Amino acid sequence: MRALRIAATGMAAQQLNVEVISNNIANMNTVGFKKQRAEFEDLLYQNVERPGAQSSDQGTVVPTGVQLGSGVKAGSVYRITTQGSMTNTGNKLDLAIDGQGFFQVLMPSGETAYSRAGNFSVNQAGQLVTNLGYPVIPQVTIPQNAKDITISKTGQVQVSVDGQTSPSTVGNLTLATFFNQAGLEAIGDNLFLESGASGPAVTGTPGSTGFGGLLQGYTEASNVDPVSEITSLIVAQRAYEMNSKVVSAADSMLAAASQLKG
Repeated sequence: MRALRIAATGMAAQQLNVEVISNNIANMNTVGFKKQRAEFEDLLYQNVERPGAQSSDQGTVVPTGVQLGSGVKAGSVYRITTQGSMTNTGNKLDLAIDGQGFFQVLMPSGETAYSRAGNFSVNQAGQLVTNLGYPVIPQVTIPQNAKDITISKTGQVQVSVDGQTSPSTVGNLTLATFFNQAGLEAIGDNLFLESGASGPAVTGTPGSTGFGGLLQGYTEASNVDPVSEITSLIVAQRAYEMNSKVVSAADSMLAAASQLKG
């Protein structure tokens, strides 16, 4: 019975939907996290009677025909890159991007990764690094005798040290943007890699045209909306239940057919 297979594809699709939603909810408090949404598309159709086929020698045609679908499948899981809210942390090494752009991070493999998470620290050498110790690109080194650190909206890093009347510049941060941000490859740890879908990275100064400005002492919160996610979860659960009822109904029909006596 075709209904069994169709309902099974529906249950599998809604299971994937719930998994995507659960990942969003799990990352509600992840710095710089961008929520995802699952999209679905119908499967192939069987043309029992093709629309437009000739139905008589007089040239009459079938107006609608008979096309039987075979279910649903996941089309894509896309990332929604809307801005998250700004959270004041009071940590002068924390940075949030107000607008477009990604921080650039040097991976141990030598690759450049990209992130919206600006909860930075300094390592034993004074370099500005992520919470995993990966250096931020361009590399910025904070002197050990620095009394104060100031990072401007345009990415200029200045420090005040004893014996100097004016702060000195120790580096300038840049941002990277992509034509298709949703096409970046997520690798975990709040990091993304460039892919063929994202297009090449374009770097620039924070605050310039096409690039967001930096906010010192802030981090960008996740853009997950709990109310929206719970609503989507309820809808997915009900859809799963309805598909399971189709399986039960088809099973009852098969049981009735098997009990027919000749």
